[in-house]
Amino acid sequence: METQQDFNLSGLAKRLVHDGLLNEQTAQQAQQQALSDNIPLVNFLTDNDVLSAQDIAHTTARSLGIPLIDLDAFDTENIPTDMVNMQLVRKLHIIPLMQRGSRLYIGISDPTDHKAIDTIKFQTGLKIHIVLIEHNKLERALNSILNSQEESVFKDLNDTDLDEIDISSEETYVEQELDNSEIEDAPIVRFVHKILLDAIHKGASDIHFEPYERNYRVRFRIDGILYEIATPPTNLANRLAARLKVMSKLDISERRIPQDGRFKMNLSRNHSIDFRVSTCPTTFGEKIVMRLLDPAKANLNVTDLGFEDFQQAIFDSVIHKPQGMLLVTGPTGSGKTVTLYSALNILNTKDKNISTVEDPVEINMKGINQVHVNQKSGLTFSLALRAFLRQDPDIIMVGEIRDLETAEIGVKAAQTGHMVLSTLHTNSAPETLTRLMNMGIASFNIATSVELIIAQRLARKLCPSCREDENLTNEALLSMGFEESQLNNIKIYKPNPKGCEHCTSGYKGRVGIYELLLMTKEVGAIIMNGGNSLDILKQAEAQGFKSLRKMGLEKVMKGVTSLSEIERVTKD
Repeated sequence: METQQDFNLSGLAKRLVHDGLLNEQTAQQAQQQALSDNIPLVNFLTDNDVLSAQDIAHTTARSLGIPLIDLDAFDTENIPTDMVNMQLVRKLHIIPLMQRGSRLYIGISDPTDHKAIDTIKFQTGLKIHIVLIEHNKLERALNSILNSQEESVFKDLNDTDLDEIDISSEETYVEQELDNSEIEDAPIVRFVHKILLDAIHKGASDIHFEPYERNYRVRFRIDGILYEIATPPTNLANRLAARLKVMSKLDISERRIPQDGRFKMNLSRNHSIDFRVSTCPTTFGEKIVMRLLDPAKANLNVTDLGFEDFQQAIFDSVIHKPQGMLLVTGPTGSGKTVTLYSALNILNTKDKNISTVEDPVEINMKGINQVHVNQKSGLTFSLALRAFLRQDPDIIMVGEIRDLETAEIGVKAAQTGHMVLSTLHTNSAPETLTRLMNMGIASFNIATSVELIIAQRLARKLCPSCREDENLTNEALLSMGFEESQLNNIKIYKPNPKGCEHCTSGYKGRVGIYELLLMTKEVGAIIMNGGNSLDILKQAEAQGFKSLRKMGLEKVMKGVTSLSEIERVTKD
């Protein structure tokens, strides 16, 4: 007859009492202590030598009629580790042994743990058959499998320079009472440093750390395209996130809301890379994206941007005007900021007072007053612009015109003796003028303040070492936008999809493609008369305006890029 105390015992404790291995008092105490320590009962019993793993397994197998196998005689190399998330397996103390059709055989040391069994059944969608394994052998096998997975991730980390990397903003958050094992995890530290170095060497602009239900991946964005670089085990997700957040001065204990941070990697005495870090909570963990910012890129010569000669002449003449507005437009990642920084680099002389307001400040430039927008404290683009105008500026750069107030202040500054540089998100140069009108800027103010609008895209450059000839019919070329006069002796190239030692998939680096709309009296008259972007485009073409598509095709004819790449970046 069962006592009231027996009714409070869990499945395994009750079974061990029933089979005479434990008395009720000992079983009750063991169960309560295991619950307090947040560990399975079988762990507590074996770790504290209350019962041996062998006694528990043999008695339970005999009592419940479940087969008992010796895991030491089982070939663990053939275990289907891809069937179940191994981090979940470790947590549940279950090991997948083999799959036969729709049946999955799992090894377990506590067959009364129905919750764990149901979890595996739900995760796999298979019929579950259980076999008993001695607890100590189960733990040993799980540790071996997980350790071998980690070793496969870290096996290439032998670079001598990994230990010499200087992360200038790194610090340990003692006050957060964090698990030091998450922060001071040497293999994780070396893996992260290896990823960062590889990203720099490959010329990546962004690194994506992405957790999913059954896998984890690391991707680099190289020349605008994402490439999968590594697939560490999913059980490393939290440790990788913790390491990246420590480096970025973020709150490791906060995993429910997005966070933004940054740090600097000093590669040498004169060369460092800034990393801008963004975290975002997803269904299966925190996705972390890091943007690489190289200050050396701020010193780009205008000739490196990709302007054609006539475009560069227009650009140079406009930025040296004493007043007016230059707008650069295009989608995110099209190189607008680099174009503006290149202009500032030319204008940055001792006799000029230059101020910028950005969100965020991507590259620090000596001799320029840079302000980082802070919405929480009320420091907006418009507020910073008003402050600039009280400080005798010559040149003002606004990271982005987002609202009417900012646009109006910028236009007024351009009309009162200041050169204003800024960006907008529109698809073409003519559309930018109608966008300003739609925002509420008076037509007269647009016509008298805007000097030049640049719409741009970034296209991947063909690798000169492995590019291949591309043979297309004249009909195909005409359909792509070429003119009859351009078809004589035309030679175009395509990428070698396999690439070579100098490139990635046949491409290396990127080049800018630009369309420049110069404000003339004729264009200004159309704006003041309420004309739309089509009217502006027609007049601009009469003045020699060339669209992004046409400028892209010229890059194709010069062998700089491919038709497929121009199709990708300029297709309407």
